[in-house]
Amino acid sequence: MPIIFPVNGAHPAFGENCFIAPNATIVGDVIMGDQCSVWFNAVIRGDVNSITMGNKVNVQDGAVIHCTFEKTKTVIKNNVSIGHNAIVHGCTIEDNVLIGMGAILMDNVVVGSNSIIAAGAVVLENTIIESGSIYAGIPAKKIKDISQDLISGEINRIAENYIKYSSWFKDLK
Repeated sequence: MPIIFPVNGAHPAFGENCFIAPNATIVGDVIMGDQCSVWFNAVIRGDVNSITMGNKVNVQDGAVIHCTFEKTKTVIKNNVSIGHNAIVHGCTIEDNVLIGMGAILMDNVVVGSNSIIAAGAVVLENTIIESGSIYAGIPAKKIKDISQDLISGEINRIAENYIKYSSWFKDLK
């Protein structure tokens, strides 16, 4: 059974048709939209500030979402995939974004819509990722503009696939 509990009177809230894996942890001031999924061993910790997620967000296995006390909130908009073991900390992610496996996003990062953060990238504090970009490396730098093929073939495909995958677990108790 997932660990879901309030912190300092702030209770997690979930939209419709969400999947929460049995060993996921979601605590505190967390608001999640519709058709979201939080996978095995993922942690969404809204204990020191708020975490807001739009619709069709998937937080894959081992990912951690957190923020900084009295400084940074985490805002994740719609149609966002957060890859396995990624860390998303005190930042804003706009619509239609893919955060690759093991990527790290630090405080006050803003990821513009229709963007990809490559697997293993480290996006340093206060970095602004312009819409339609692919960033990679340590520290992450822009490597190219994103093509329409990558928007539909990767960003949208992965988000839709995670809605399908979560349907396989509807009867999980």
